[in-house]
Amino acid sequence: MSIANRAGKAVLPVSSGAFPTGGVIKNKTIYICQSCGAGAPRWLGKCPECGGWNTFLEEKARPAGREARRGAEPSCRPQAITSVETAPEARLLTGLAELDRTLGNGMVPGAAVLVGGDPGIGKSTLLLQAMGRFASSGHTVLYVSGEESLRQIRMRAERTGALPEGLMVYAETDLERILDAVKSTRPGAIVIDSIQTVHTDALDSSPGSVSQVRECAHRLITYAKESDAPLFLIGHVTKEGTLAGPKVLEHMVDTVLYFEGERGHPFRILRTVKNRYGSVMEIGVFEMRETGLAEVSNPSELFLAERPKDASGSAVTSSLEGTRTVLVEVQSLVCPTIFGMPRRTVVGVDYNKVMLLAAVLEKKAGIRLTNHDIFIKVAGGIRLDEPAIDLGVLASIASNFLDKPVDARTVIFGEVGLAGEVRAVNQAEPRVKEAHKIGFKRCIMPKDNLKTVRPADGMTLEGVRTVAEAMERFF
Repeated sequence: MSIANRAGKAVLPVSSGAFPTGGVIKNKTIYICQSCGAGAPRWLGKCPECGGWNTFLEEKARPAGREARRGAEPSCRPQAITSVETAPEARLLTGLAELDRTLGNGMVPGAAVLVGGDPGIGKSTLLLQAMGRFASSGHTVLYVSGEESLRQIRMRAERTGALPEGLMVYAETDLERILDAVKSTRPGAIVIDSIQTVHTDALDSSPGSVSQVRECAHRLITYAKESDAPLFLIGHVTKEGTLAGPKVLEHMVDTVLYFEGERGHPFRILRTVKNRYGSVMEIGVFEMRETGLAEVSNPSELFLAERPKDASGSAVTSSLEGTRTVLVEVQSLVCPTIFGMPRRTVVGVDYNKVMLLAAVLEKKAGIRLTNHDIFIKVAGGIRLDEPAIDLGVLASIASNFLDKPVDARTVIFGEVGLAGEVRAVNQAEPRVKEAHKIGFKRCIMPKDNLKTVRPADGMTLEGVRTVAEAMERFF
């Protein structure tokens, strides 16, 4: 029997099985933002999630595969939490103390670590040096590169001194071949440089798309969990959004590290933004040299090495980065404006924080900044986000406005409120000890912190309660 149209012609035989059970299956097309991974049924010029323009690309949706999963046996069954066996957590040291610090005192077996940052910042150099030292201790490491040839990797390894026998290098972008090499080598650690270059034939989308990055990372992480081999994934961040950024992978990995720094500046900051096995406030400090990245064990001395003497607008403050106390210099320049609207330019500190402190300084200390331009910079290229730096930034602004230098041997820290009060901060004693070790002789701090801080030999501790009181102690 056939279905006929109005002209009487047969269109499709019903008995031919042209209508499968459940209707005609079509290849569903979706549009995915290449910056954040958001999906949409149609193309959009602007992503509603991340706000990126022209970031949506067409991709084919994968079939759900429910029939294949329906009869699968569960990998484990629910059990009481009291019956779960635990073991002491074993850590693997890479050999780079600054990297081990940000990881939480070493690598956790089977952990997946995402190292993000701008292209050319030094991510590949960092991991090649770390894996070279790790392989020198008797382990086998597989370094997979999809961006460089084996000869290029060897040239960089000779420059950085990472030439142990246990460091295996492999130039490949096909996921299936990479997994075969990993299974045959069975390394103690795996590095994928970078995850945006890896692709699998199971998907039709181009390498670097969100679906490719997510699928390849999922399969690599699954193997790492099964083999207890630490996995490092390098991810690039681009302004155009043509490649999937690390934001897509942050929920899949255990640890997220961001390598920060300016191109023309030798210092690099490795910052932890997510860590299931340690603190999320740790930082590692490196210095880029001709022989690679050199660890900076005492960043306070490095950031204060070129500090000008008896210069107005310069103040030293203390910032707590995880378990590490860092002393940095805040520089300010305050000058009368020649425009109708005064300018506020800030580098290394939050812009809104500076506006708040300028308003408090004008209201509570009588310093009129309404018709003055304010320029603030944190020396060394580090970014400060802690509330304890408020009093130091305020002292720097007041010093340049009054053209009175702050004593070079004085360190200042404390949180400033809108009412002009100076609030106590946490970990005050480690801040004082760090300042005493560097050679500072005087510390201006919140008065409430004096109760818990033991005085250091040869160092004067002065507590203040208000901004007005602090202004009398600055100069």
